[in-house]
Amino acid sequence: MTTARLSFREKIGYGLGDTASNLVFQVMVNYMMIFYTDVFGLPAAAAGTLMLVVRIFDAFTDPVMGGIADRTRTRWGRYRPYLVLTTIPYGVLAVVAFTTPDMADSYKLFYAYITYALLTLAYTAVNIPYSALGGVITADTTERASIQSVRFACAMLGGVIVTAFMMELVDVFGDGNDARGFQLAMAFFAVLAMGCFIVCFLTTKERVTAAKNEARTAVTADLIALFNNDQFAKIAIIAVFLLIVVSMRGAVTPYYVEYFLGRRDLMSVYITTGMLTAFAGAVFTGFACRFIGKLTVFKWAAMGLALSHAALYFIAERQLALSFFCFALANFMQMILVPIMFSMVADCADYGEYKTGKNTMGLAFSTHLLAIKLGFALGAAMVGWILGAVGYIANQVQSSSAIEGIVLTFSLIPAICGLLVFACSFAYRLDNSRLAEIHANLRRTRAQAHAPA
Repeated sequence: MTTARLSFREKIGYGLGDTASNLVFQVMVNYMMIFYTDVFGLPAAAAGTLMLVVRIFDAFTDPVMGGIADRTRTRWGRYRPYLVLTTIPYGVLAVVAFTTPDMADSYKLFYAYITYALLTLAYTAVNIPYSALGGVITADTTERASIQSVRFACAMLGGVIVTAFMMELVDVFGDGNDARGFQLAMAFFAVLAMGCFIVCFLTTKERVTAAKNEARTAVTADLIALFNNDQFAKIAIIAVFLLIVVSMRGAVTPYYVEYFLGRRDLMSVYITTGMLTAFAGAVFTGFACRFIGKLTVFKWAAMGLALSHAALYFIAERQLALSFFCFALANFMQMILVPIMFSMVADCADYGEYKTGKNTMGLAFSTHLLAIKLGFALGAAMVGWILGAVGYIANQVQSSSAIEGIVLTFSLIPAICGLLVFACSFAYRLDNSRLAEIHANLRRTRAQAHAPA
């Protein structure tokens, strides 16, 4: 098991994989809901239901993909080959999902379900192996936090590119036709994403290898072992609550800026400000974890996430600077939490191997991604349902009840979820001293397994 320091080049190369993911994912987070309601033409409640129903499909595909990746054996490793094999379908389906067909409304809803489901399937096929790759580049817990910090800094770079240029590209490519503009803007980001995945493949290396005599059990047996991992279960719960925050705030932010602040002209600047401070949070995480310990940092950031969202509820529409500040702070705290959470998944996989002898890194990340998608789906669905319940009407002046619903969805509900993340973090027990003991044991076990008979 390697614990050597990784080069900055490899960390950046790995991080570009999440730049690729976020060039599509951040469009889904920040613009898919408003695309469905204001461009594609779906009712808000129908769009919210769509985002939840499609994620049920992931309950079957995510663990299967994780199991397949864990069982893959190639000269390039278990997980790296998928960065090349799946990148073209991922890019093509991203464009198809943001295409508005000329057909009846009932058929358009069916089209939206199919294309969104296929896009999430492609995301699963590339992102699960990519996430698992971060657990086998190194076994050192501090280096894992470091590469996840760089990873999510690169992810936020992708997010900044999206938020800074998405609507401008829609205007330029569409020239008044937003449907055409969204399609071509998505094509631009998809090409960039494919290039970044290829660079990620070329610049990384899998170092933590499975034991030669590791038994190849059924996926169901590996799932049982994973669900018996008490620490992984806690991280999965945290992931659901945290992604509700990310998804809900991301989906409702364009509505908040346009209808509450009344500044559609500042939409790109507002969202990009959040991305830039999220980038700062990701960079800060690597340094903070080295000096404080990632579990302590995680707890403080969770409380900060809750408080910054709660503050947004009390801001009036004329207090633009204060709204910018609290939104930026919320994004900063969020992007401290996310990379630490991902590094904890790898630690939980090692803890599971320590307990059961089964190396299920890919399955751990796939199941964790399922929890993430569940939180993402619940957050997006709740936005659609709330907008439908409070009487939101696309491209119209909104009623006071609709404005109140938008503000509540932007602030207090995410604040409650942040408090739940904070509470759950106290049940997680894999601190640095415990992980040092686990990794020492695994080094001995793996050395014995790889030793000549």
